[in-house]
Amino acid sequence: MTITLQNCNITVNDVDESIAFYNGALGLQLRNDVASGDFRWVTLGSDDQPGLDIVISVPHAGRSQADGDALQELLTKGVLPMLVFRTDDVDALFEQVRASGAEVLQEPIDQFWGQRDCAFRDPSGNTIRIAQAPAA
Repeated sequence: MTITLQNCNITVNDVDESIAFYNGALGLQLRNDVASGDFRWVTLGSDDQPGLDIVISVPHAGRSQADGDALQELLTKGVLPMLVFRTDDVDALFEQVRASGAEVLQEPIDQFWGQRDCAFRDPSGNTIRIAQAPAA
């Protein structure tokens, strides 16, 4: 038996603005765009890691009003779990994301545990880290 992660969900304020960030700045490909009533669930992924995607939606999509309100409050505070991407060239990807106008939280640095990484906020305030494994 095998088990793999298929996708992870990211809560955002504006789906279209987030597509522009995750597709345009990070280079993820649009895989699916599903609407249900007033809400959308958009799947993006990378050809470098097929089968592992992110799904973006707004706080109230598929949730009760109370749960959506609670999630919106956490999103507004910027305290939802961060998302960490891995790349083979963190400096080049950093420049690409910075050029998109994303808020820089940390420029690329070598961490004491061995990886080099940087950090941004997506348009909704989610923390996005980008890591590069140390050279072998």
